[in-house]
Amino acid sequence: MDLDLRLVRSFTTVAEHRHFGRAAAALHLTQSSLSRQIARLEQQVGARLLDRTPQGSRLTDAGEVFLPLALTLLRSATRAVARTRGAAQTSRIAIGYIGNLVLTPAVRELRHRHPGAEVRIIHLAWDEPRAALLDHRVDAVVTRLPFPTEELHVTVLYDEPRALLVPVEHRLAGKASVTLDDIADEPMPRALDPVWNAFWRADPRPDGSPAPDGPLMETGEDKVELVASGQAVVILPATARVGNVRPDLTMIPLEGVEPSHVVLATRADDRSRLVATFRKCAEAHLTGPG
Repeated sequence: MDLDLRLVRSFTTVAEHRHFGRAAAALHLTQSSLSRQIARLEQQVGARLLDRTPQGSRLTDAGEVFLPLALTLLRSATRAVARTRGAAQTSRIAIGYIGNLVLTPAVRELRHRHPGAEVRIIHLAWDEPRAALLDHRVDAVVTRLPFPTEELHVTVLYDEPRALLVPVEHRLAGKASVTLDDIADEPMPRALDPVWNAFWRADPRPDGSPAPDGPLMETGEDKVELVASGQAVVILPATARVGNVRPDLTMIPLEGVEPSHVVLATRADDRSRLVATFRKCAEAHLTGPG
């Protein structure tokens, strides 16, 4: 027999409140109406789910079994509706990006292919892409690894070499390139994200030694100021070109480290045609910092 989700929701509300009166108030029903709903649900599942007591109500053994299954059923129904509505809104897409990355050519091509689509571009902080995708604030993000990729579809678009950002008066300024050995004793800013720290601080170093700790930072702007004040040096994508806008800072190519990976990330279960089209546009047009 098919279950009525309205009855299932009424049951979970009684189970939450452990009292028919309070549950009826939360559902904006009379107690008699709620009692009839629970009786109909018990008839559908073929088992008594709740017992009334002087103190309120309690789950029967069958009710204890049914409750987690009922909650899962309601969550699945909610997700089904959200995904279906999302699929119906095929004329909208929100595309996120982090600083220093250009996605204009891919967006221009997407708008050319879908002239009637509503395309929104949203700037994100360096640590926001995954959460913004899973919270449905954006449907696609052009960003940099590393970050946790569970539940995401990630496509590497291109690689960037990494470089060291130092003040112009730093002992290494002017060198053609540097290695991790050259900065073995240089403090580097820390973030709260251990994945970020491991990659952008090269921590630990190849010999197993930890990267020297610098101040804790919260934003990308923080690290630039920490370098300018002489408190730390920072590893950045070579394409950041901070020295172009900060004459007191300079970048030096960093040799012997893995490059940074610029990627397109989307939700793994997203079946939107606009998202699929934007992925093709990004793969075709976002092939390097130029």
